[in-house]
Amino acid sequence: MAKRKPKSPIEGRWNIVSMSQWMEQFPVANLRSNLVLAVATLMVGNALAADLETVQVADDNHAFVLAESGRKFVPWGFNYDHNETGRLIEDYWDDDWAKVEDDFGEMKQLGANVVRIHLQFGKFMETPDKPNKHSLDQLGRLIRLAERVGLYLDLTGLGCYHKKDVPEWYDRLDEQKRWDAQASFWEAVAARCANSPAIFCYDLMNEPVVASGQKKRDDWLGPPFAGKHFVQFITLETKRRPRPDIARQWTRHLVSAIRKHDRRHLITVGLVPWSLDRPGLTSGFIPEKIADDLDFIAVHIYPEKGKPGEAMETLKGFSVKKPVVIEEMFPLKCSAEELGGFIDRSKAVASGWIGFYWGKTPEEYGKSKTVADAITLSWLELFREKGKTIGQ
Repeated sequence: MAKRKPKSPIEGRWNIVSMSQWMEQFPVANLRSNLVLAVATLMVGNALAADLETVQVADDNHAFVLAESGRKFVPWGFNYDHNETGRLIEDYWDDDWAKVEDDFGEMKQLGANVVRIHLQFGKFMETPDKPNKHSLDQLGRLIRLAERVGLYLDLTGLGCYHKKDVPEWYDRLDEQKRWDAQASFWEAVAARCANSPAIFCYDLMNEPVVASGQKKRDDWLGPPFAGKHFVQFITLETKRRPRPDIARQWTRHLVSAIRKHDRRHLITVGLVPWSLDRPGLTSGFIPEKIADDLDFIAVHIYPEKGKPGEAMETLKGFSVKKPVVIEEMFPLKCSAEELGGFIDRSKAVASGWIGFYWGKTPEEYGKSKTVADAITLSWLELFREKGKTIGQ
């Protein structure tokens, strides 16, 4: 069956950004209490760092287990990519840390065991080889919060979501120097995180793409939506190099940087669904070409209404003898009921699922009259219900 080809490298992100932009027009009162975090802590039995075990790949190369006990671990959680007003975590974790604590407590109450955090390059690097100490300290604070609440972190790095925050010197670097600066970022992050059991994984970059065609690009970022750049290019031109080779070399370069400081935590990279080796538009990150350097495969899939078979066929293409985690999902192009059906069927391939949480509780969404909030409420209700049996 012929597969629908995406129209642009950021088509998969269009609906989610439009949704967040839409939602930002309809703010509701913040009704949270600081008791949320305390309640969540009690729910997990006062979880401390000593209670968390390092996550590793199971012997079957399909699932995850906890290193000490050998118990099965099923990643089930949220992307915490921005709050309800579109602010990134680095924009408010200094002056509104209580919100971060509240949100972590609420995600835990909803049944999450993993939170995906999107770290911005410009907030963490002052020069190509000098990290920002304050940002690293705040990351350490976030790790301690995760340990206390009992949540694992999927740390996605090198974000350039807000172009105004991207250093001019970074954009001026040539390809190799840019890769080296990215390696310095990951060295600094891995050194800070290496000793914490709360790290589920390092995700090298959100939806990287290798440039294609003969013409040299003039921008490292894809076009923005709602002021955010979710897709990033790792090259401006191929210089006749095979695109999968470039993807593999970049992946290996960053993995090596992390492994200088941390040899136990898992590493992946968040792939767009059009990364498969098929006719039409591709990212250059063919799963089987980069799998050897990764611990598991992470893919972003948004099923379409009435096309459950297509989503499953795409998912199967990412099964390359490594565990597969659906790192992004949401009822953007289908109903929550259809997404639930996809989650059930995907258990034959996937070993983990991560959706979205944008800083508002189901109770807050329930008081809204907007369509956007109703869709998000349906998602959170689905997440809470599916979480009861996801590991069975």
